[in-house]
Amino acid sequence: MPGFQFSGSQEEVVPAPKVLVTGATGLLGRAMCKEFQNGGWLVIGTGYRRARPRLLRCDLTDEDAVRGLLHEYKPDVIVHCAAERRPDVVERHTEAAVNLNVHATSTLAKEAAVCGALFIYISTDYVFDGRNPPYGEDDSPNPLNVYGRSKLEGERETLRHCPGAVVLRVPILFGEVESVAESAVTSLWLKVQEESCTLDHCQQRFPTDTRDVAAVCRKLSERARQDSSIRGIFHFSGKQQMTKFEMAVTISQAFSLPSNHLIPLTEQPAASALRPINSQLNCSRLELLNLSVEPQPFASAISDCLWPFTPDKRWRQTVFH
Repeated sequence: MPGFQFSGSQEEVVPAPKVLVTGATGLLGRAMCKEFQNGGWLVIGTGYRRARPRLLRCDLTDEDAVRGLLHEYKPDVIVHCAAERRPDVVERHTEAAVNLNVHATSTLAKEAAVCGALFIYISTDYVFDGRNPPYGEDDSPNPLNVYGRSKLEGERETLRHCPGAVVLRVPILFGEVESVAESAVTSLWLKVQEESCTLDHCQQRFPTDTRDVAAVCRKLSERARQDSSIRGIFHFSGKQQMTKFEMAVTISQAFSLPSNHLIPLTEQPAASALRPINSQLNCSRLELLNLSVEPQPFASAISDCLWPFTPDKRWRQTVFH
């Protein structure tokens, strides 16, 4: 029966747990909704500019709208995926980014505390400067750019207003995309097909599949509802260390495409926002609590994401969809 679970020897019907996912139209939010739905949760997804059928349209910077939303739907868990996550965009449009990354987070955390919901805030490895990896949950943050500072401030607002909240820091994400430009990882597909292309071979990244992040969030939610000690800061990351050049070479190899046109750039590329050289996350807290998942190898995971953009996509969609 959708929306209900059976409990106890006499099959007592109890409502399924309810999760509200912000940014449900985005890269991580879509994976989050799918994971919780597959786990038997009732999912309420919110979007704004890209809101679509079966999702609620909500301006998260409108405090009254957020308050009304939570009081009406009374979720057991809130997973806050909505954010401006493009560092260069944050540098250019700082006020709008801070409104979403900090002020909206503050409002959600306050209201989660009022309604008794578990609040999970998705943060970033960019809260660290990258000079002394790997970074544990208790290491001192020192963000290099406005994006990192805004997410760190969002963490602080989260834990100040909702002490029982969970902060989950993750690195660069990829997943099932609506267009390859939606992720800095899948956008490398376009580079692979250029005649000649230089790619950063300095910054060490840990590309992480949104499906794995969503699975961790569901495990955290289910455990935290039973164990109030599950709170505070956690780290989750893919395990393969790669530069963008190495990711592009791996993508080329996965699809049997040439890679000799890809040129490694061994100096920091010019960009409007500084990036940490290596902000590797130590994920031992999740692992010790048996709340982590084993990431799929990058080559197979990125192949899953990019198959729809290959020339044989129509055949595959006919067969498999």
